[in-house]
Amino acid sequence: QVHLVESGGGSVQAGGSLRLSCVVSGDTSKVNWLGWFRRAPGKEREGVAAIAQIGSSRYYGHFVQGRFAISQDSAENTVFLQMDSLSPDDTAMYYCAASSTRYMTPIEALGREHARRWYGWGQGTQVTVSS
Repeated sequence: QVHLVESGGGSVQAGGSLRLSCVVSGDTSKVNWLGWFRRAPGKEREGVAAIAQIGSSRYYGHFVQGRFAISQDSAENTVFLQMDSLSPDDTAMYYCAASSTRYMTPIEALGREHARRWYGWGQGTQVTVSS
C-alpha cells in the first residue's frame, strides 16, 4: 500500500499562485504514475495533472491551459503542483493519487473514467481563490 499526504493549499486572490506538495510513502515499487485531481463543490472529481515515474511524461487537464506545472523530487518521494494565474474556478479540494498502470493516454489518466486506475487517495488540501 501507499500513503499520500497533500499540503500547500490555502486562500489566494485571483491571479495568485500556490504550490501543492504530496509526499508518498509505503510500497512505492509498483507506482508508475502520480497525479493531481480536484473536486469542486457540487461537481465531479476531475483530473488536473499526471506525471509518469519512468520517462516523466506529463499530462494536464484541458482547463489548465499552461497555468499549472507538475513536477517531482524522486529522492524525497514528493510530487508538486505549481499553480499560477489562479481563478475562482480553481477553487476545489485537491487530491493526489498513485497509479500502477504502466502506460496511460491523457484521457485514461485524467478523463472521466480515471478513478479505476488510481489509488492511495490522500485526504486532500483545500484551495480557495477569491475574485
